[in-house]
Amino acid sequence: MTSPTPGSRRFDVWAPKATTLTLLAGENKFPMTRCTEEVPGSEGWWTCTNAPAHGEFEYGYLLDQDTHALPDPRSRRQPHGVHSLSHTFDPSAHEWRDGAWQGRELTGAVIYELHVGTFTSAGTLAGAAQKLDYLAELGVDFIELLPVNDFNGTHNWGYDGVLWYAVHEGYGGPAEYQCFVDAAHRAGIGVIQDVVYNHLGPSGNYLPRFGPYLNEDAGNTWGDSVNLDGGGSDTVRRYILDNAAMWLRDYHVDGLRLDAVHAFKDERALPLLEELAQLADCVSVESGRPVTMIAESDLNDPRLLYSRTRNGDGLRAQWSDDFHHALHVNLSGEADGYYADFDSIGALAKVLEYGFFHDGSYSSFRGRHHGRQIDRTAVHPSALVVCSQNHDQIGNRAAGDRLSKNLSYGQLAVAAVATLTSPFTPMLFMGEEYGASTPWQFFTSHPEPELAQATAAGRIKEFEHMGWDPKMVPDPQEPATFRRSVLDWSEAASGDHARLLDLYKHLTSLRRTTAELSQPGFANISVEFAEADKWLLLRRDGIEVALNFSPRRRKVPVQGTHLLLATEDGVHLIPDGSPTLLQMPGHCAAIIAKR
Repeated sequence: MTSPTPGSRRFDVWAPKATTLTLLAGENKFPMTRCTEEVPGSEGWWTCTNAPAHGEFEYGYLLDQDTHALPDPRSRRQPHGVHSLSHTFDPSAHEWRDGAWQGRELTGAVIYELHVGTFTSAGTLAGAAQKLDYLAELGVDFIELLPVNDFNGTHNWGYDGVLWYAVHEGYGGPAEYQCFVDAAHRAGIGVIQDVVYNHLGPSGNYLPRFGPYLNEDAGNTWGDSVNLDGGGSDTVRRYILDNAAMWLRDYHVDGLRLDAVHAFKDERALPLLEELAQLADCVSVESGRPVTMIAESDLNDPRLLYSRTRNGDGLRAQWSDDFHHALHVNLSGEADGYYADFDSIGALAKVLEYGFFHDGSYSSFRGRHHGRQIDRTAVHPSALVVCSQNHDQIGNRAAGDRLSKNLSYGQLAVAAVATLTSPFTPMLFMGEEYGASTPWQFFTSHPEPELAQATAAGRIKEFEHMGWDPKMVPDPQEPATFRRSVLDWSEAASGDHARLLDLYKHLTSLRRTTAELSQPGFANISVEFAEADKWLLLRRDGIEVALNFSPRRRKVPVQGTHLLLATEDGVHLIPDGSPTLLQMPGHCAAIIAKR
C-alpha cells in the first residue's frame, strides 16, 4: 500500500524542530507521529492517523512540552485572532455562482486598488461588495485587494500578516471572501489578491517554532527574510506555492500581486517567481480563464516579464514606479529624494516611449546606475502597471495626503487622462476617481504596548530625519488615524468631486471603445514635448493625447482633427496652417482623433 503524500492528511503539519507533537482538536488530544522518511519529501512532517476526519471545530498544536497550543501554519480561519486556536474551514462548501465568468485579460483593463478596512464605513468584504455596481459603472475590470491575510489587532494595512492562509476575521473571514469574489465575477469584475511572501509581521509569527521558515542571516527592510534557498527551503517554497494555489483555486481569484519581490533572497537556479508563473499557467489551463501574476519590483528588470523561453520569469506584469514619479513631479513640483531624477517633462516622455526611465541610467537617489532597457519587441506595454496614486505613494507620505490635498481640479484631471490613456495598464487607488479629500495614513493596532510604542516612535523618527515636525506625523496607533483614512462617499455626489468622477467614467469608456488606447504595442507609440512650455503630446496610432502641465495657455501642434475629450472649456483646434494647433487652457488635457 502506498503511503500518503506528506501534508495530504487533514491535520498534517511540517515541524522539523519539534521532538514531540500533539494535536488539540476540540476538547481532545491526539499524539502525532513523524512521517516515515522512506516517502520522498516526508522529512520533518508529522501526521495523526486517528484525528477527526470530519466536522468543524477549533484546533491547534502542542509542541514539545508546551501547554499553550499554537495555530496551524496553514490555518484557513482564526476567529479569535492570531494567538488563538485555528478553526477548520471547508472551502468546497461554498456554492459558486460565477459559472458565466470567463476571466479577463490584462491588456486594456483598468485595475482598482482598495483596502477592505477603509473602503467603506463597515470595513468588511460584505461592505465592499455593496459597491460592486458602482465599480462596474466606473469601468473597473479588476479589483486589487490589499492583503487580507490575518494580522494581530483590529486594523492594519495588511502587510503585517502572519497567517498567510487565513482571511482576517474582521473583514468577514474566508466564507465572506468567497462570497465577495463570487459577487465580483457576477458583476463582471475580476479580483487580484495582494500577497506578501517576503516577510512576516511582528506579532503572532509562530512559524519559526515549527521549522526554518525564515533566514535570520539574510534580512530585508522588514526583518528576517523568508527562507527561499537554505536548508528546508523546498518545504517553505511549497508552503508559498500552495498558498498561491489556494487563492487561485479555492477562492477563484484571477491573479496575484506579489509584494516587493526585490526583497526576495533567492539564489536557486529555478527562482520562486518562475515557479509562481508556472503555477498561474497551470491554473489557467485547468480553469479555462486567464490567470495574472503581477510583481511589485523596484529593480526595473524586464527579465521578470520575459517569457521562460527567453530565460525570463514569465510573469504577466509588474508595477512600474517610474511613471508615477515622472507624473507626480510634473504635477506637484516636488523634486526631493527619489523624485529628483524625474524633474522634467522629458522624464515622462521617456517613460511613455520606453517603459522605464531608469533603464541603465544613473540614479542620484541610489548613487549608482539602475535598471535595464526593455526589449520592446518582447514585452507589451500592458505588462507595466502604472498609477498617479497608490497605497504606498500616499500612505508613505508623512501625513498620508492624496494629490487632492494640494492640486487643483485641472491638475487632477491631467493626472487622470495621463494615467488612463497611457500605453500601460492603469491602476486607480480607491477614492481617486472622485478626488477624495480623506487622507490614507499609516495605521496599526498592535495590542502589545511595547510594539505599539516602537511603531509610533519609529514612524516619527523616520520623518524627523526628513525635516518634518514630529507633531505633523500622525500616530499610527491612534484610532483616529485609522478613522480619518476611511472614505467619505458622500463627497462623490457634488461639486468638482462629481465632475472628476464623470471624467473618470468617460475615460474608462473611451479605453473600452477605442482600440488605440489599449491595444497598440511600443512600436505604435511616439511622444513630442516642449520642456520650457511644459506640454506633452502622446501619439498612439490615430489617437493623440495632449497634456498641459503649465498653468498658462499653450498651443500644441497636432495631426488630428476631431476632439474626443477635453478636461476644460476653451480647448479649440485651429486648422489654419500646418500643423493644426490645439489651443489649451492651463492645467488641461485633451484627446484628439485623426478621423
